[in-house]
Amino acid sequence: MDDHEWPVLASETEYETCWYDGGYDRVEQPDGTEKTYYWASLPPAVVVVAVHDGDVLFVDQYRPTIREQCIELVAGVVEESEEETDEASPEEGRESYVAAAARELREETGYVADDVHFLQEFYAATGVLRHKRGIVYAEGLTEVGQELDDNEFLTVERIPVEDALHAARELPANDATIEGLLLAKADGYL
Repeated sequence: MDDHEWPVLASETEYETCWYDGGYDRVEQPDGTEKTYYWASLPPAVVVVAVHDGDVLFVDQYRPTIREQCIELVAGVVEESEEETDEASPEEGRESYVAAAARELREETGYVADDVHFLQEFYAATGVLRHKRGIVYAEGLTEVGQELDDNEFLTVERIPVEDALHAARELPANDATIEGLLLAKADGYL
């Protein structure tokens, strides 16, 4: 079974939006049967664990998808870019996770970082999503003023490092925020 390739018999994109595409693949399983697997494809995203004066920077924003007010780490889409990519780039033609983290941090919180460290890239929700996520740690922050997008209505919250994971676990908890904090802690940044 290890060398069975799960052949794709058909692949269909059923809808495309400005945020994601959705569709299905019809595959042959290792036992020879066929099954349809549905997916949504999203652009890569970055999550930023930013620490300033012993506090983790969070953003407090309403999420219409779940109809809840959420405390989250800074995050956003890794945008298309014509600049040369590096090892921390999720794919050709996109900015690196580090560049995306610095941009999102500046836009959402109004801080720029002296040091930005790439921690980890991984696929999120592999049972249904085609979506890469990168976690980045930022420190040495200087406040320069927010530049929010026209659909961003958020405030910056500072939570002491020792309370950050507890705050992130309060409902409605968010996977990217918990993942970011746990990875930063495991790598010795928190």
